[in-house]
Amino acid sequence: MESTPQFLQGIFKFEGKGYFEPFLLDPKLQYTVPGDKRTQLIYLRAGNSTGDLITLILMRDGKPMRYFPIGALSDSHVSLAVVEDLQPETKLEVFIAAPDSAAGAVVLDIGMLEI
Repeated sequence: MESTPQFLQGIFKFEGKGYFEPFLLDPKLQYTVPGDKRTQLIYLRAGNSTGDLITLILMRDGKPMRYFPIGALSDSHVSLAVVEDLQPETKLEVFIAAPDSAAGAVVLDIGMLEI
């Protein structure tokens, strides 16, 4: 079976709206599994330029799938040990939750594999 790597990546500016008001980090951070494929998440790497804790939330079809807290002025590399197949037409989006006072940038690299 042939597999194809896919990525959600870039540097994205944001202004926090509160920890309990997550929002789409950027419209570029949306991915829909092709109708004839399945996809697996492989890893997430992220960096936070602010002096506050932020949380990246990977949404699956509008519901939280994974939470990734990133410390103040810190980074994280998560090799996903729990890998499940995302079925055809599943929509993924990257949301962020950050305090009102937080304004900065997130460096993000999410690796996936279409199978």
